Amino acid sequence: MDFNIGFIVAGLVVGFVVGMTGVGGGSLMTPILLWFGIPPTTAVGTDLLYAAFTKMGGIFVHNKKQNINWTIVGWLSLGSVPAAAVTLWILESFKADITGLNTIIKYSLGWALLFTSIAIVFKQKLLVFSQKHAGDKFHSESKTQNLLTVAIGVLLGATVTLTSIGAGALGTVTLFFLYPLLPTPKLVGTEIAHAVPLTLVAGLGHASMGNLDLGLLGQLLMGSLPGIYIGSMLSGKVPDLLLRNSIAVMLFFVGYKLIF
Repeated sequence: MDFNIGFIVAGLVVGFVVGMTGVGGGSLMTPILLWFGIPPTTAVGTDLLYAAFTKMGGIFVHNKKQNINWTIVGWLSLGSVPAAAVTLWILESFKADITGLNTIIKYSLGWALLFTSIAIVFKQKLLVFSQKHAGDKFHSESKTQNLLTVAIGVLLGATVTLTSIGAGALGTVTLFFLYPLLPTPKLVGTEIAHAVPLTLVAGLGHASMGNLDLGLLGQLLMGSLPGIYIGSMLSGKVPDLLLRNSIAVMLFFVGYKLIF
C-alpha cells in the first residue's frame, strides 16, 4: 500500500473520537476504509489488528487503575475466542468465491452498524433499566450469569470476526445489562481487556487468509495512537451526548446504505 496521508488522518480522527467518547473504533474505521475503496475483506482484517494494537495500551491504563474484572474477561473469552475460530473456518470455506465473501461481509457490516447506532442512542436508558432490575433472579445466580456471559461472548466473537464491529459499543451495552452494579469504568475497562485477545485472534486469522494490508495498518496506527492520547486528554470538554448522537446518526445511515 502506497503512502496516503488520508489514512493517517483517518486514524487520527477515529483515535480522537474513541479517546473522547469510548465508542468502538471498528464501527467508525471499517466504513471509512470502505469509503477509501478498500475491499470489505481487507478492511475487516486490517481493522481487527488495528483495534488489537490500539487497545493494548488501554489494558495497561485500565489495569493500573484496577478497572478490569478479569473473571468476566475469562467468561467472555470462553465464548468469543472459539466462536471467532469457527467463524474464521466458515469464512475460509468461502475463500474461493471472493465476490460472495465480500457481499456477505458488506451486508453483515450494514446490520452491525445499524444495531451499533441503536445501542449508542439507547445506552443510557438501557443502563437505567438494568440497574432497576439489578435484584432480578439471574443477576443473583452466579452460574446463570456466567452462562449468559459466555453466550454474549459467542455472539460478540462471531460478529466481531465477521465485521470487526461490536467489541466496543455492543459489548459494553450487553455488559451493562448483565452486570448493572459494576461501576461504568470497570465495565469499559473489562470490555477493552476482552476486545484485545478477541480482535488479535480474529485479526491473525484474517491475516492468514490474506485479508491484511500491513502498509495500511501502519499508516492507521501512525494517526490513531496520538489521536487516542489527545482525545483522552480532552474527554469531557465537548458534550458527550452531542458527540454520541452525531456518531449514531452517521453509523445508521452508513449501515442503511450498505444494506439497501
